[in-house]
Amino acid sequence: MSELQFAKSCWFSGFTVTNLSHLITLFILMESFPRLITPSSAPYDPVDLAKATQDNVCRRTDQARKYTAVYVAGVYGGIATAYAVGCPLRCIFCWVDDSREYPERRGRFYTPDELVDALWNVVREGYIRKARISGAEPTLCKAHLLAVLPLVEESLFESFMLETNGVLFGADADYAQQMARFEKVHVRVSLKAATPEGFQQRTGARGEAVDLPFQAIQHLLQAKASFHVAAMTDPRLMPATERELLISRLADLDMRLVENLEEERCDPYKGTVRRLEAAGVDVTSFF
Repeated sequence: MSELQFAKSCWFSGFTVTNLSHLITLFILMESFPRLITPSSAPYDPVDLAKATQDNVCRRTDQARKYTAVYVAGVYGGIATAYAVGCPLRCIFCWVDDSREYPERRGRFYTPDELVDALWNVVREGYIRKARISGAEPTLCKAHLLAVLPLVEESLFESFMLETNGVLFGADADYAQQMARFEKVHVRVSLKAATPEGFQQRTGARGEAVDLPFQAIQHLLQAKASFHVAAMTDPRLMPATERELLISRLADLDMRLVENLEEERCDPYKGTVRRLEAAGVDVTSFF
């Protein structure tokens, strides 16, 4: 993509940059932006990737954030869902669309008020009173999320699910602990690995970052926030010994985390198949 094409994609998606030097800097950064993970991909710092992604999906002037769609999903018995753009991880089993890899090209901006209104508009004719932010990573754009949640508290929604990989909650204790302020909010922390080797292999990120989601869990526990833990423990991806370690690490924090652990399986979604193939996995035998 040329600099002109990049500028046009930013403009048409609602992202404007008044400072030309900032636009050029952002273009250079996006040129090295990790997209699909391949066997030759260099490990990256997920917190740095989060910062780079936020330049594309967060708009500071009005606390807006990018989403690709707002709709009703069939999970959890029916739930209003805002499909977020952008993520600081590159999990090879991820099911979301290519807005994860190309946040500068996908989605449109919603202010906090616009987002909550859109969530309500897709369910107001029915009996659904649950909402969530899913898709990619909802904790990108801290100011946006912390403006959305008070609006949810005042709305007719009875509960709000926040599905996160825990990276930013691990890196920012205050951010995680603020979730306890909201009675309707329930956080779902999704673990990808329990070892540095497994984390790097499955997410493409530096192995030492494996501790960030566990730190997020600690922060949520300390704040007494409402949350539970999910984990991609599919034996085709995670060895039994690593699963045992993951459960042990959770038990060391609080045995209730193990008792309520949601174990995930890898399903052949279109995005999942594409990412597994890029990572060198034989999807024919995998599935």
